[in-house]
Amino acid sequence: MSAIITNKTFEFLNKLKKNNNREWFNENKNLYTEAQSDVLNFIESLISEIGKYDENLLKMDAKKSMFRIYRDTRFSKDKIPYKTNFGASLGMGKGNQKGGYYFHLEPGKSFIAGGIYMPEPSTLKAVRKEISLYGDDFLTILNDKKFKKLFSGLSEDDKLKKIPQGFEKEDPMGEFLKLKSFIVVYNLKDEEIINKNAAANLSKIFEVMKPLNAFLNRALDS
Repeated sequence: MSAIITNKTFEFLNKLKKNNNREWFNENKNLYTEAQSDVLNFIESLISEIGKYDENLLKMDAKKSMFRIYRDTRFSKDKIPYKTNFGASLGMGKGNQKGGYYFHLEPGKSFIAGGIYMPEPSTLKAVRKEISLYGDDFLTILNDKKFKKLFSGLSEDDKLKKIPQGFEKEDPMGEFLKLKSFIVVYNLKDEEIINKNAAANLSKIFEVMKPLNAFLNRALDS
């Protein structure tokens, strides 16, 4: 039976948001430990579900996939010590050089994502080249009915204003070549996560992301 995320985990994150200081956190460390375990069990269920169609994910360690709740405040003006969310990189994260998945749990702001986020220059160039050369393949993925129904399109955060160097200004895939990340996002309601079938339901959404990951990884494997 798949694990579910309980209301207690949402309650912990809400309390942490109101009491984001070390004294409160240390006094309520047991609440954090319970919530962390809750999310870990859910991630393990999610990996198992996704592994049914993406076997590479079965090699992943759920515990290692989870991000620390402690914020690195060394170079930030914001000195709040803790994140008010739980996140797990299932092969996707800043600097990762392969297409993957991501799970973000935060009351009222939860989401899942897929693709490559802020890759290094060499990876970015390889993906752009693949999109330029095989634009029809790329558009077939983006224009798939299920894909369009779930996602509003690729994220345009940090998008360039001009076609990057090395590509023709009239390239028909020009708007996609301006992207610095190649990700899709699906926003979640809290009740979708608390649902007893959440892991299986989210896995179905991740499955629609898989062709995008496959295309991106094709660019890196060639």
